[in-house]
Amino acid sequence: MLSFFDVFRDINMLNVLFRFGLAFLLGGAIGMERSFKNRSAGFRTHILVTSAACVASMTGIYLYLNLKMPTDVSRIGAQIVSGLGFIGAGTIIVTKKPKVKGLSTAAGLWASGIVGVAVGAGFYEGAIVATIVVLLAQTLFSYAEQYIRTTPEFDITLRYQDRGALDEAMRYCKDHRLAILNLKVTGDMNDYKAKLTLLPKLRIDEARLFDHIRKIPGITEINKVNI
Repeated sequence: MLSFFDVFRDINMLNVLFRFGLAFLLGGAIGMERSFKNRSAGFRTHILVTSAACVASMTGIYLYLNLKMPTDVSRIGAQIVSGLGFIGAGTIIVTKKPKVKGLSTAAGLWASGIVGVAVGAGFYEGAIVATIVVLLAQTLFSYAEQYIRTTPEFDITLRYQDRGALDEAMRYCKDHRLAILNLKVTGDMNDYKAKLTLLPKLRIDEARLFDHIRKIPGITEINKVNI
């Protein structure tokens, strides 16, 4: 541990102010990045979460050390960790595409609460390192993520006259690492229509995929569904 922080580890008025100030700065740093990206939970929200977690953590220590109450000082911190899940859930939304958004913000709020608990407990080194890691994950690593992200799922529609044509198209998709998440077939004799939801496990060439399926005997039409 850094000896510089030893003087701030006891519970007194000066250290309370120091812990609130540090919680304010660390929570604000995480929240500032979210505000720059125009996320639902930004600068003020992260400061409130970190500061509240900080005072809750200090309260548990105060009850045990100063009031000599027979309590588990870690119990309040554990409840903070659980309760932050409800706050984070409010930032997660499902768009029309469909696509889930807000997971990083929810995780950042949860991490901010943990940082606040660490500051309130006097574990300043851990809180500072955790803040740096969170900021790296939300800034630098967000750019690296685009290079490892695969193509998202998409829908296609097929018109065909022979049921065997659909089987061959599905077999081709599976052989080329395309998981079939959903299948809906409508139509009557000699005029069928199928809607498939495909999830590529690797990057694919959509033009090549469509060209091959279009050449399958019995397939009369193939289209990608634009949402």
